[in-house]
Amino acid sequence: AELLDRMVAAGHGERPALWAPVDGKPVHCTYRQLLARANRIARALGEDLGLVPGNRVLLRGPNNPMMAACWLGIVKAGGIVVATMPLLRAKELTQVAVKARCSLALCDARLLEELELARPDCPDLKRIVAFGDGTLESLLKAKPETFDNVDTAADDVALIAFTSGTTGVPKGAMHSHRDIMSVCACFPRSILDVGSDATDEIFCGPAPLAFTFGLGGLLLFPLALGASALLLP
Repeated sequence: AELLDRMVAAGHGERPALWAPVDGKPVHCTYRQLLARANRIARALGEDLGLVPGNRVLLRGPNNPMMAACWLGIVKAGGIVVATMPLLRAKELTQVAVKARCSLALCDARLLEELELARPDCPDLKRIVAFGDGTLESLLKAKPETFDNVDTAADDVALIAFTSGTTGVPKGAMHSHRDIMSVCACFPRSILDVGSDATDEIFCGPAPLAFTFGLGGLLLFPLALGASALLLP
């Protein structure tokens, strides 16, 4: 609600939220378009994919608007995001999915192979749904653009962020909704010096959205400020 619904309600719906390269040219997604897609994803999660608030959803994909919309849709539906970096392979994905007890995965179709290799060793992972090949998109076509956000508590977990496992078994840190909004309120204005009106600012960086620095710098911070971000895969 704070990152999307509030901005659209305040009249910023037609402002760019995300930029992404398409055939070598930058194409933008507005706040209203991002909100509509996130709402449709939240509906599909609850109505078609069996998500119950509190369920962990493994999210796997490169930086692109669909990855961002999936992140927001999971949170809107009351789910807990367990995002994984594209470079992780079956062994690491298995460790993450088992530890977080993920029951559902949303995965960019180009990265399905390693996740499917991990699936037999993930007893809680009942369903993997691809996006980018029309699978998830087909569920979204008939969904309305509106959604009543699940009324989570401030200290409910919204995100489990895992280390990469390069020094051992990946370790997960739980972050609440309050944690996310506190970081958005404190860090950008104090450190980045974006000023009182950040709506013309464009954020850019190399970190993946599955990495907490990438998530904050390329999605959460810009949306909280009414700015936009350039997502490079």
